[in-house]
Amino acid sequence: MSKVLKKICGIFGYKLLPKNYIKNKNYLSKFSSLNLEKIISNLVEKKIINSLIQIGANDGLSHDHLYNVIKQYRLESLLLEPIKKYFLDLKNNYLNYENVRLENSALSINNEILFLHKVNPKYFDKYGTLSGGISSFYKEHLLKHGIKKNHIIQEKVNQISFDELLIKYSIDNFDLLLIDTEGYDCQIVNDFFLKVKKIRPIIIFEWSHIKNVELENTMKVIVNNNYSFFPLGDDIFCFPIEKNIFFQLN
Repeated sequence: MSKVLKKICGIFGYKLLPKNYIKNKNYLSKFSSLNLEKIISNLVEKKIINSLIQIGANDGLSHDHLYNVIKQYRLESLLLEPIKKYFLDLKNNYLNYENVRLENSALSINNEILFLHKVNPKYFDKYGTLSGGISSFYKEHLLKHGIKKNHIIQEKVNQISFDELLIKYSIDNFDLLLIDTEGYDCQIVNDFFLKVKKIRPIIIFEWSHIKNVELENTMKVIVNNNYSFFPLGDDIFCFPIEKNIFFQLN
């Protein structure tokens, strides 16, 4: 039965991973001496990161690398979250933090994001914490995570482009761009390099939900713009080659 299932998954471009692989990967990521929160904190302490933009902030807490850093160091932060429920949670979680600005919009390329796919709240109890973190422009993203088709609904969202975002908040420089948009990450990275020429932040984005060809093309864009990079768990850490990036692990 397992061989048949593996073949079926292969036909549709998916691969079944052993349960031990996933558990071990999550364990190592959680307790590694080199993780994103530690790296970001280290760069904040070195004054390399003083301000940031986060695309896909969710509620600010769930699977988030920035929440503790933003609160501890009072970083100037602009956080985007398009889904209304999570935006309201985000707003509540950063209550009374004047250094944090919030935008209830999706970062959209060529005005293409009119709605996002999400789990119907009626079925949240069937999927646990997974329900709140997989809203996506792509319906297949939810399907491949095991969400049943009739448990998926659409939510109309506001959208904003990169240049509109920077103008709206009068931003002429920032040090970190963190992207977690469940498969839409490469489009945002490509659009950033296309539209924003004078700002060279550290860029962190999630690679694990991206098609091979899309990722390869985006990495070429990154390298061609004189950035270096390294993978870290499910993310890719990209930095301008002119920046002195050193990490202290303890």
